[in-house]
Amino acid sequence: MNSEKTSNLLQHPTRILFFTGKGGVGKTSLACAAAVDMAARGKRVLLVSTDPASNLDEVLGVRLSGQPAAIPGADGLFALNIDPEAAAQAYRDRVIGPYRGVLPDAAIHSMEEQMSGACTVEIAAFDEFTKLLGDPHTTAGFDHIIFDTAPTGHTLRLLKLPAAWTGFIAGNTTGTSCLGPLSGLETQQSLYDSSLRALTDASTTTLVLVSRPERSALAEAERTRAELLDMGVSNQCLFLNGAFVAQDRTDTAACALEARGQSALAAMPEALASLPRIQVPLLPYAPMGVQNLRRVFGGAPPFRATPPRHRSPVADPGLPLSALIDELESMGHGVVMTMGKGGVGKTTVAAAIAIELAHRGHHVSLSTTDPAAHLASTVGEAIPHLTVSRIDPALETRQYSAAVMAKAAPQLDAQGMALLEEDLRSPCTEEIAVFSAFARTVAEGAQGFVVLDTAPTGHTILLLDAAEAYHRDVTRTMSDVPDAVRQLLPRLRDPAFTRVLLVTLPEATPVHEAARLQDDLRRAGIQPYAWIVNQSFADGAFRDPVLVERGSREAPYIAEVRERLATRFTVIPWKPAAPVGPELLRELADDSLALEGTSRG
Repeated sequence: MNSEKTSNLLQHPTRILFFTGKGGVGKTSLACAAAVDMAARGKRVLLVSTDPASNLDEVLGVRLSGQPAAIPGADGLFALNIDPEAAAQAYRDRVIGPYRGVLPDAAIHSMEEQMSGACTVEIAAFDEFTKLLGDPHTTAGFDHIIFDTAPTGHTLRLLKLPAAWTGFIAGNTTGTSCLGPLSGLETQQSLYDSSLRALTDASTTTLVLVSRPERSALAEAERTRAELLDMGVSNQCLFLNGAFVAQDRTDTAACALEARGQSALAAMPEALASLPRIQVPLLPYAPMGVQNLRRVFGGAPPFRATPPRHRSPVADPGLPLSALIDELESMGHGVVMTMGKGGVGKTTVAAAIAIELAHRGHHVSLSTTDPAAHLASTVGEAIPHLTVSRIDPALETRQYSAAVMAKAAPQLDAQGMALLEEDLRSPCTEEIAVFSAFARTVAEGAQGFVVLDTAPTGHTILLLDAAEAYHRDVTRTMSDVPDAVRQLLPRLRDPAFTRVLLVTLPEATPVHEAARLQDDLRRAGIQPYAWIVNQSFADGAFRDPVLVERGSREAPYIAEVRERLATRFTVIPWKPAAPVGPELLRELADDSLALEGTSRG
């Protein structure tokens, strides 16, 4: 590792920095800390979130909008959130506006229908993103622009869009797509080209891969490194967050946490390990607010952990996870969905529930909509009665396109087939295909148990909100709507068929993001069934001062879940052994903080 290049990462950064990585690794915290650090060096910095589930506001302690806002206490730092819905409305107005009063009302209505889906929302947000990335006049007043991106799967789609849309526009001859008229895209083509040039210019842009010393997070960082390198994004570095060294060597759990991290780092892929690296220790507090953010990279005196104090276990840890599984089992069949912020342990909890239900003799399908999930490696081996799968976007897109073409073939001539094939090359087709696969997976709950590990929050909400719009898109390309798609929303809204488990960590951002997710689900007519507070350090079993301090700060967030947010909840303690493989996952399902729990629901 080149130490001179490492020191330049923050002292002499490129103009544009992208922070990306697996959900929950600390992208937002480190992006904010880097922005505060650069501003303290006298630079004017614009911090931008492209995440549909952005939590910049909470980390910075400022109410943000789509316009740059000055951050109190950090002179020179400004931040904004790209608002997908506002961007989509502005995009629709720009594309459809010139045709109002010119085309018949029926044509205008058709255009509005075509542009009402989640794909338009994503493209419109991307449109705002390219202005900041590719138009130097938009950001002329700033020395640096830092992008806090969404979790990896969304980020890869976002970064690939300049090339994807440029190619699609160049090859499209009809002037229409699933977005409606392409004029809104064609007028932006030069901006997309300049965005792509900025992304691949090593003197302009640095890709900051954020990871924790965990095997799954490092594997995701390596996958991202390789894919973006193939795209020409070559200037990359690694920020390793949450590195832990036990201070109390008599604390066996703390030593186990340290050993787990060291083992993951020892197995890090060689290409990832060779990148310039900045290592950030596991902090005993959440890096929120400008003062705490200054400490992350050494811009303020470090936090001094106090001697361990006696703590009692959590007073009311709710239902044991085993009792919650008893309630899920009583459904007889149906869908169990784990949802929440990236990195909170949705995959682990879903696998533990699925394995326990299978152990009890039920036929269970364990699947994921998360492109960054590692279900197979978490489960570890074949389990009787359990089927493990994932919704593969590339495969689903190929199969969906082939099915549409085959169904349309008898009714279309050669020119019509060519036009349909062209339409299906749109990047929006992937979203429709994944949605259709999601609907089919949910439908399997009619015959047995389906446990779904869902993608991080923003993507999930886009998926659920898209249901009715996708009905229209599927109808446009297929003569009839599949029954699984037609039944999806009723099934998700039926508490006897679908039970949603909100998984969180006992920290401010995961709890509050899960609370926003709960509000969104309720607006969609879906009532979450229970909350699971995962990886708690609050059970009084730790002596290491950093872990003791972290545990002591969990109490208000566990109380918030118990008293304000949940009808049912359980608290699962952090485990010294990583919960991977059937045996340890079954232990997780049988062992929570409570021996006997209560339910307020």
